[in-house]
Amino acid sequence: MLNPSQTRQFLRDLKLRPKKSLGQNFLVDSNIVRKSLAMAEVGASDTVVEIGPGLGTLTQGILESGAELFAVEYDGRLCAHLEKSLGQTYGERFHLLRGDAVAFPVAEKPEGRDYKVVANLPYAISTPWMDALLGQMVLPSRLVVLLQREAAERFLAPVGTKALGPIALLLQSAYDKVEAHPVSSHCFFPEPAVDSILLSLSLKPEPFRFSRGTKLLLRRLFTQRRKQLGHLMAQYLPPALATTWSDLLRRNGHSPMARPEEIPVELWQRLESGQ
Repeated sequence: MLNPSQTRQFLRDLKLRPKKSLGQNFLVDSNIVRKSLAMAEVGASDTVVEIGPGLGTLTQGILESGAELFAVEYDGRLCAHLEKSLGQTYGERFHLLRGDAVAFPVAEKPEGRDYKVVANLPYAISTPWMDALLGQMVLPSRLVVLLQREAAERFLAPVGTKALGPIALLLQSAYDKVEAHPVSSHCFFPEPAVDSILLSLSLKPEPFRFSRGTKLLLRRLFTQRRKQLGHLMAQYLPPALATTWSDLLRRNGHSPMARPEEIPVELWQRLESGQ
């Protein structure tokens, strides 16, 4: 585990300069590594996916647990470092893909295998990556992600707030929040401008999955959140379905004059199923 000054020197030795565009803020607090592994309950029998392993601080902790790890890293310079520093030691259990995590949200994990996600998410891809992950056929049983506070608040946004959007509806339909642990900006090098949240989520016994068509509709509705739902439904739905949705809203105490963020997650699920 490297402290900030050691990390700075290590990056110099490797001739690496952190790229702000890639959200390269490297974790330098061993307590957060241990906390992440404990929250995910990572063990030797687990398959784990990591996004953006960077210098390998969290990566090594995962591998030392005995788990098999599938990681995806965008920066070729860091891939070369990881292959040299960890690949030789943990080769049989360490699978590293150089690529875009949004295009490969679970790296090259074998299809159909159960897994957990433990990652320090780059801020720029947190929402599109989560959207891609939630579209996977098999969802992770546990999701422990370190991300900037703003992204965490967007994922956990309650009904009636401006932060509520499609990604919160999708995520909260599939996962229960287990724990949210604040993390200071001092735990990273270079320090980000804002603090972060270590978020632990557990897959629901019966996760609800929205259809592709409903996901597209939700995005359209929430991009016009100032408009009333009745108007939006008339704009985007066939007349018969718009009437069905309006009736369902009224039966559940919500006027078609409501805005999208005023509708509870459970009711969006019922709108999807038409019940």
